[in-house]
Amino acid sequence: MPFSAAIADAPLRPFQIIVAIFGLALLVIDGIDLQSLSLVTPLILDEWSIDRALFGPALAASLFGMGFGSMLGGLLGDRIGRLNTLFIASMIFGSTTIAAAYTNNVWEMSAVRAIGGLGFGAAYPNALALVSDWVSARHRPHAIAVLSVGIPVGITVAAEVLPLLLPDHGWRGAFVIFGVGSLIFGVLMRLVLREPPPIYMAKGNTAAAQKSAARVIDADIELTPEPEDEADPATGERIGIFHKRNTRLNIAMFISFSAATTLVYGLLNWTTELLTSAGFTLEEALRATSWQGILSMIGGISAGFTVRTFGSRGMILAGASGITITIITLAFMVEGLDGPPSPSQITTIVALEGLAVGLVSMMISLFYVVMAHGYPSACRSGGIGFVITSGRVFSIAMVFAGGWLLNLGGESFVFYFATLIFVALLVFPAAFIIDCHILPARKQEPSS
Repeated sequence: MPFSAAIADAPLRPFQIIVAIFGLALLVIDGIDLQSLSLVTPLILDEWSIDRALFGPALAASLFGMGFGSMLGGLLGDRIGRLNTLFIASMIFGSTTIAAAYTNNVWEMSAVRAIGGLGFGAAYPNALALVSDWVSARHRPHAIAVLSVGIPVGITVAAEVLPLLLPDHGWRGAFVIFGVGSLIFGVLMRLVLREPPPIYMAKGNTAAAQKSAARVIDADIELTPEPEDEADPATGERIGIFHKRNTRLNIAMFISFSAATTLVYGLLNWTTELLTSAGFTLEEALRATSWQGILSMIGGISAGFTVRTFGSRGMILAGASGITITIITLAFMVEGLDGPPSPSQITTIVALEGLAVGLVSMMISLFYVVMAHGYPSACRSGGIGFVITSGRVFSIAMVFAGGWLLNLGGESFVFYFATLIFVALLVFPAAFIIDCHILPARKQEPSS
């Protein structure tokens, strides 16, 4: 039987849990390295004596690299294996985080971060595909939801740890510490984990598949290829990313996943600069970033544990509505500030910043669950990578233009918030375009 059938009704085995833990930990480290630059942006602006609008290329560079890294890394993961690609990715983003500590101007930082983005980008689709391949469809939404909070956890860790590291090590020393940790973890992960059996079966390497599968199933079960990985019976064509069965999923994710990632990067990368410009201290602004990470975790996990109850369509509609309302309220609060914010204003704005990112993270997690559900194993890594890459186009534009949008209104941030509200409306279309929605419990067949 196929590996997916062999594990369909079985409880999670220790090795499957270990795979999920390593996948989550890698994405936490990915999030620390990725977000650390935006958290110390005010310090770098002061050290280098430059305007925030000129620093946009450095913040956007990693997203530019991630655009290529997600697509290339996804395709590479389908070709040479998820685990091999994850090891390469960790070596890239770990070493470039160290290199970033030795830069002295925007263009040096931009070049290093663009290369690092290749690693950041390759890590996410392969981590999701690796865990998706190792667990059953029954456990997959939960596993993907947990993994989806990896980067938010990393953001929270970075926001909490950086204030402890900065006094003694500065931002440069903190980058070296983060980068070395990434390299060590990448080696450990490669030594402990194994490629999932469906990857070997798709390449005809039955012996390797059986050896890998023995960690979670009985050795006497003879594996066969996954049915979804077989060629299209009508045309003989191998089902890949752009096969007609994936068309509506591709279109929906290009629009709505792109919008969600644009929102999360537009909020996260410019929160500290937005709030310090509005009268917050750096410590208060970092508190907002910390809450963004905490609520991102809650939002991301909640998606995986509720989607089978409420269905993906209803959750998309509810989540998109919540995002739009929250950003509008945040805009009114920030625009209404007159001088340094009061304690109650600080609490409210910090909460709204966290809620906005938390709701967006719930949507991103939900979209990952839908993608893991919709793309077949043979192109799962590449499919997720394609979607992530498409999302980078608008994310890069938002991060690159964030400083310009903040400056455009003078003392007002209305143009920045108006852009976020428009993008939030683009989250809605996925509810109507996707043709592989996860049905709510009340509509599922009893046998499911």
